[in-house]
Amino acid sequence: MHMTTQFRWLQKNSTKKLEAKMISKTFTLHNRDSINVAGFSEVSFSVNQGDLLALTGPIGVGKSSILKAIFRTCLVDSGSVLFHHSDGGVVDLARCSESSMVNLRRREIGFVTKSLNILPRVTALQAVAAPLIDLGEDQQVSLFMAGRMLDLLGIREELFHVSPLTFSDGEKQRVNIARGVIAPKELILLDEPTASLDDESSNRVLNLLQGLKEKNIAMIAIFHDKAGIDQIADNTYEVCGEVFPTTVEAHWEAA
Repeated sequence: MHMTTQFRWLQKNSTKKLEAKMISKTFTLHNRDSINVAGFSEVSFSVNQGDLLALTGPIGVGKSSILKAIFRTCLVDSGSVLFHHSDGGVVDLARCSESSMVNLRRREIGFVTKSLNILPRVTALQAVAAPLIDLGEDQQVSLFMAGRMLDLLGIREELFHVSPLTFSDGEKQRVNIARGVIAPKELILLDEPTASLDDESSNRVLNLLQGLKEKNIAMIAIFHDKAGIDQIADNTYEVCGEVFPTTVEAHWEAA
């Protein structure tokens, strides 16, 4: 099952941060008579430092799975994912050791998923500060920076010391974005960062992403909102192919 792609390139600079070269992935649905489903096929794109690449296309063509393949929470069947370190070194994320990948996730590659996964008694402030504390930053400094980030994204101060699991979907999403971008990374992956947000909150997120671009951070994000793409994306990569029903997609996207 072959999927085609369309690539629009508006190059700003030539310093590559990540190159995906002919990556493909097939998932086996064991609870559906072990049928094989093509998640994506022969996908190739690159993103430069300070640029945001938007992945577009219908629901069910494998966009989230492409992000997971870059983050190495699923392994591609073929192809390479070349990550360029700031010192000039290059590592293939599809083939590096798990320990190397753990270090990359901790310090150089971030992933803002669709859902906020934290323990119930963790407050919004603690959740956002945690990545900085994990990197050795002072706790009080981390909590202060977390408060600034939450305020920037429109989370009211009276909610800082409340579990975000009790928040609205839009508030949870903004907490998750704050948590995902607060620690310095060279490449950030974002799965539909504006999907559940109203116009004001969406603009806050897009302004935050613009600020990250100005810090020379590369990003790959899934968008379904054309206005958001036009506002923030430097390049787009459209994933095209057979669209699977949502019930099937949920199985292989979660793989």
